[in-house]
Amino acid sequence: EMAGGGTCTALWFLFRLVSCQQNMPLPPCDSEIYCTGQLLHHVQTAKLFNDDKHFVDMKLKEHPDVVLSAFQNLSQDWPSNAIPPSTLRDFVGLYFDEPGLEFEPWTPPDWKDNPKLLGRIEDPALAGWAAKLNQLWKSLGRKIRQEVRDHPELYSLIPTPHPLVVPGGRFRELYYWDSYWVVNGLLLSEMTTTARGMIQNLLYLVDTYGFVPNGGRVYYERRSQPPFLTLMVESYYQATQDQAFLRGALPTLDKEYSFWMQNRSLTLHNHTLNRHHVPVGSPRPESYTDDLELKQLLWEELKAGAESGWDFSSRWYRAAPPGQTPSLGDTGASQVLPVDLNALLCRNERTLASFHRLLGDAEAAAGYERAAAVRQQAMEALMWDERRGAWFDFSLLADATRTQFHPSNLAPLWAQCFSAPAMAERALLYLQESGALRFPNGVPASLQDSGQQWDYPNAWPPLQHMLIEGTHSHRAHTICIYIYVIAKKLAFDLAQNWIRTNWRAFDEYDAMFEKYDVNGDGKPGGGGEYDVQLGFGWTNGVVLQLLDLYGDRLTAGGLSGTTTSSLPLLLCLLLVTLQ
Repeated sequence: EMAGGGTCTALWFLFRLVSCQQNMPLPPCDSEIYCTGQLLHHVQTAKLFNDDKHFVDMKLKEHPDVVLSAFQNLSQDWPSNAIPPSTLRDFVGLYFDEPGLEFEPWTPPDWKDNPKLLGRIEDPALAGWAAKLNQLWKSLGRKIRQEVRDHPELYSLIPTPHPLVVPGGRFRELYYWDSYWVVNGLLLSEMTTTARGMIQNLLYLVDTYGFVPNGGRVYYERRSQPPFLTLMVESYYQATQDQAFLRGALPTLDKEYSFWMQNRSLTLHNHTLNRHHVPVGSPRPESYTDDLELKQLLWEELKAGAESGWDFSSRWYRAAPPGQTPSLGDTGASQVLPVDLNALLCRNERTLASFHRLLGDAEAAAGYERAAAVRQQAMEALMWDERRGAWFDFSLLADATRTQFHPSNLAPLWAQCFSAPAMAERALLYLQESGALRFPNGVPASLQDSGQQWDYPNAWPPLQHMLIEGTHSHRAHTICIYIYVIAKKLAFDLAQNWIRTNWRAFDEYDAMFEKYDVNGDGKPGGGGEYDVQLGFGWTNGVVLQLLDLYGDRLTAGGLSGTTTSSLPLLLCLLLVTLQ
């Protein structure tokens, strides 16, 4: 009953925008320096740098053919290609420049020192902090040098047409799903031109590749990330009412949606849903040695995990043999239908429907609306657990849901992709009883301490924002107003704790981090393949959004718990059931 992404199903047979065909070929990363080949293999396995990403971000001093010819000559001087690391280091120094030469100094011209948001924040400490976060946009802004456009063969960077805002740290380039929270933060800082340029860069990538790569490097050309571009366009349109921009962007948004349906969809038990799947059996260039130490069959799975944005997590682990604890080597991300990816695509479908209806194409709008309804039905058939009261990732290997806690289990609340109010109310009870709310500094990515960065004890900004937005937007069932009250209180408490954590870290380190430890007041997160990074684009964007939503109530001290009793909620659910 399982079929590949090219299967014709009702989900996209419903409307004319998406053609039914076999998987579209993805553009290869054919660089024999940055993506594959013996030079990459020798340099990375020699461990010349602490971070494998360092080498693949370096600029070539000569044309690739010259460098490859020189390396071939060097290889012939050593039996069995056993080139000493010191010789390789000299070779790299001769033919490569350090990373970071792709950009020139740039301050966004639309930056403002006093956006209106600052005046809506009551707590003086938080208002002063928000002003400093507004300043950070200048340090995270990048403009690509003309040299990169004139000689792209010398760089791994993909030249995009407009300046950009990067996450920070080792992430020197544009990243896909990070950009959603960056764009929202820029719009709150009234930097609409910079936000528009960010979106135009992503639209350019879709028009070039058929999808948005994971990030703005050639070694990311075979995988994407959670598709937030449609929601970025929605945020921009809501801020500007620029209908001409929307009209120009919409065909490209349709094109990206087609990619996800043709290349990342799967039919199971007569239901079609989406997954992350990158059919490329080679190590990730930016994490070459980490991948090389694992089995070759895992390379596709590691790339699928990277495409999810959750790289890496016990969320993707296959079941280990009896008596063994699963580890990174058990990653099977392509064998999971993720709740959050499908909730996001459901929200995209409804947003695309609203765009087409606004611009006068009722046929396309109706098609997307039907697609969202079919997806919602599929999610409730395969992912909704009535007894537990939440949605769960579906394992293709086990043909069953995986019931571990992750904030993504609540993503349909954020996407408003469910059929009955009681489902949302059951999900609130599930969250209260999960144990995930007992931590004072955020909701962890899981309750399992695997050592991976998308697991306990790390809390991540995008997950906090989606959880807060989902609970804040809950619409009460008329029979029991308490559910509305408890949802609003929970959303505020989660926001207050997250603001408190971020503010304390900034107060101590004068920095914003990509993730935080739920057990330490202001302690950065850890684990995974690299040290915790500071900057940080999506962290800044989430904080600014929460200050915009609750700026009249949030305080720097805040609370440190979300301990609302579940008994009144149980009584409300009983009333709803009996109605």
